[in-house]
Amino acid sequence: MFNHTPAEVSVYEVSPRDGLQNEAVTVPTTRKARLIEALVDAGLRRIEATSFVSPKWVPQLADADEVIGLLPRHDGLTYSALCPNARGLERALASGLPEIAVFISASETHNRKNVNKTVDDTLARFREFIAPAVRAGLRVRGYVSTLWGCPYEGEIALEAGLRIARELVGQGCYQISLSDTIGVGTPRQTERILRAYLAEFPRESLAMHMHDTRGTALANIVVGLELGIATFDASVGGLGGCPYAPGAAGNVATEDLVYMLDGMGVRTGVDLDKLWAAGQVAKAVVGHELPGKVHKAGVRSLRS
Repeated sequence: MFNHTPAEVSVYEVSPRDGLQNEAVTVPTTRKARLIEALVDAGLRRIEATSFVSPKWVPQLADADEVIGLLPRHDGLTYSALCPNARGLERALASGLPEIAVFISASETHNRKNVNKTVDDTLARFREFIAPAVRAGLRVRGYVSTLWGCPYEGEIALEAGLRIARELVGQGCYQISLSDTIGVGTPRQTERILRAYLAEFPRESLAMHMHDTRGTALANIVVGLELGIATFDASVGGLGGCPYAPGAAGNVATEDLVYMLDGMGVRTGVDLDKLWAAGQVAKAVVGHELPGKVHKAGVRSLRS
């Protein structure tokens, strides 16, 4: 144990964006809104609702502006959207969202396949709109992917990701989400990676975005918890994945994460029964079974 486990954590829900963008079929706009309503009802307060990427590249999220117009608005709710460029920033500002997110890979090969740019070219593009976004009053969150490993390059040097994180923070990102995009991480590797970032960045500026390809996401999250990380990305039902990460499974399921945290006495503000119901909405929305492991019986037993 590392004695820094927080009493309360923030669950950053990514299913409406990271989950639905990887579906083979496009989910109707009203169904996306229904899923977000169910997530809000469960108590989730930070939700990545959509993406302002070109519909040419991600047709599943071509209705971003319409989805945002249907979002339930309550005090304490923060919606965000992925934003790849200055045009995306224009749409974000017009939408009234308080936050955007940017994404980049620590792997040159993965970054080229994902956004058709080198890492340095991607960082240069970010300079065109992150600072203007911050000046306009938006908060900007950064994802750095493939930190635990790349499907094309294998192991990624620690310094490759650290260099990007320094640049993103320098440009104005308030938080960096450290991503195991293909779900290869193991606990000791996770400790090594997180200690390197914690040596340079405050705990509150770091989050974890773990995929569960090999069933180790929760084990890695426990390492992060014990080191004091207090924000974890998750996707209801385990929805998600990356089209440029062959063989990778979805994100850690929000139900599984909250179930574990509840059992550890760590507060999330999320109602597990209502979250299970949101998972059923997600299943109906996408029309197939989801990989999340918490079933209704498990939720009930936790309450008994």
